[in-house]
Amino acid sequence: MPEQSNDYRVVVFGAGGVGKSSLVIRFVKGTFLESYIPTIEDTYRQVISCDKSICTLQITDTTGSHQFPAMQRLSISKGHAFILVYSITSRQSLEELKPIFEQICQIKGDVQNIPIMLVGNKCDEAQNREVETSDGEALSKKWKCAFMETSAKTNHNVKELFQELLNLEKRRCVSLQIDGKKSKQRKQAEKLKSKCVLM
Repeated sequence: MPEQSNDYRVVVFGAGGVGKSSLVIRFVKGTFLESYIPTIEDTYRQVISCDKSICTLQITDTTGSHQFPAMQRLSISKGHAFILVYSITSRQSLEELKPIFEQICQIKGDVQNIPIMLVGNKCDEAQNREVETSDGEALSKKWKCAFMETSAKTNHNVKELFQELLNLEKRRCVSLQIDGKKSKQRKQAEKLKSKCVLM
């Protein structure tokens, strides 16, 4: 059981070039970088509401390569929640998430109560799509985790991704809303909304 500290740690995993850093920077700073700079490991902080008080959302943006297995294991053991990112333009990037998910299961044991989001990024590049939305949905069902498609470039679903991830947290009440009361009502509304999907 992770210690109840004032930090809520979210770890972002995915192959190189899928847009992990772009998603995190878009969320934290509201900007998008056109150029690609490989990440070793960066940590970003954002203040959020947590159990009616304020805590720090600590987002660890990991390396896309597999050169640092010890760092990967440490990130998993310290993480409270996980975002697994692939690019919809690369089937290979989806395949590369499978060993990472297995490692999360190994280190964390039961992942039923751990917020995990499978994220198909770059949905603004639909013309180059190699991974269908239904593929992402099928894998998320198999892994029993949540699923969303995003675009860091157009800011599509970026804030929603982090809000949804926090909504999955059952042990604590965490929310992007700093005002505790509002977030509870909003959570209730979102709970009701998520029950029914009209196609």
